[in-house]
Amino acid sequence: MSNLLNLGIPKGSLENATVDLFKKAGWQISISSRSYFPGVDDDELNCKLIRPQEMGKYVERGTIDAGIAGRDWVRENDSDVVEVCEMVYSKVSRRPARWVLVVTKDSPVQKPEDLHGATISTELVGFTKRYFAERNIPVNVEFSWGATEAKVVDGLCDAIVEVTETGSTIKANGLRIVCDLMESVPVLIANKAAWADPWKRQKIETIATLLKASLAAEGMVGLKMNAPNDKVEAITQILPSLNRPTVAHLYNSDWVSIESILHEKDVRRIVPELLALGAQGIIEYSLNKVL
Repeated sequence: MSNLLNLGIPKGSLENATVDLFKKAGWQISISSRSYFPGVDDDELNCKLIRPQEMGKYVERGTIDAGIAGRDWVRENDSDVVEVCEMVYSKVSRRPARWVLVVTKDSPVQKPEDLHGATISTELVGFTKRYFAERNIPVNVEFSWGATEAKVVDGLCDAIVEVTETGSTIKANGLRIVCDLMESVPVLIANKAAWADPWKRQKIETIATLLKASLAAEGMVGLKMNAPNDKVEAITQILPSLNRPTVAHLYNSDWVSIESILHEKDVRRIVPELLALGAQGIIEYSLNKVL
């Protein structure tokens, strides 16, 4: 099939969140524990499960046309790809992940320069080496196979570069963040040749548009109500909206229908005010996408 896009789905911590996001965007992706080739209800897509750490190199080679991975791993591999868009989501929260320089609580290190000649342990070896080299700080960077935080606690290294969202686990282990080195969010990346192909580019851009629209809809709801015509101005003054609320006259009536999109957390505050102004038949509904 000529019109076929090979798409990489991140295996691991982002896997379920990515499948959920695609579902909201309109694609049903089914993953079996026995297969690395997820099913998808789109004949123009061929999905493959790929570790985020390797996504960038496979996209760069053209093994797959596009894929989703953390920006950190794209930079770690120094992948020559097109970054189509970023999407803030994860298995834990909607916060970007942070790669931070960490030392023990009683360490004298206050800034990266204080680690001159030190040994640093991390999974993000390539990026960390480039970070310190660009600042002319000679360090020894070692790859960590896991339990990175324990290495600095046990004195196996002088510092670590570790990923965190809140920093709470680092503090709980008696460690201290010296500084942030990089902020990372999931990004949709594309192979340069695929991006140059008109059909593939349009397909990738459609996916990007709908994924971003699904993320934009999170925490948003629609609110619809009827109200007396003479209360429209007062109601629209207090009713949040993306632009302006929609107002439509009801047939053969002095009442109107008012509709708006707002943050879900604002509903509990605004509904009593709307009722006090004479609004009736208030309906709240969820949103899948906001374009």
